[in-house]
Amino acid sequence: MKKISIALVTTVCTGWAWAQVDLNKATEIELDGLNGLGPAITRQVLLERHKAPFRDWSDLLQRVKGIGPKKAASLSAQGLQVQGLGYLPKPERPASPP
Repeated sequence: MKKISIALVTTVCTGWAWAQVDLNKATEIELDGLNGLGPAITRQVLLERHKAPFRDWSDLLQRVKGIGPKKAASLSAQGLQVQGLGYLPKPERPASPP
């Protein structure tokens, strides 16, 4: 019985780690649960979202200080989505020849 309980808890917790979270619908607890979002950034997200929903990842990066491309990629890898989409960084431009 104990082994079954441990297996069930492990399965449930693993499932939560990969759950998709929509930024425009997420609760404060869901946002705080993401690695890289602490209470200060979570409050910024919620305040900005109260003004208007986030249109896309670019909108999020412009409106919330502390979330840049690297953090956006990390949050997206954890299941965070904006308008149903994960973060796709803009491709870097190749250096022009001298």
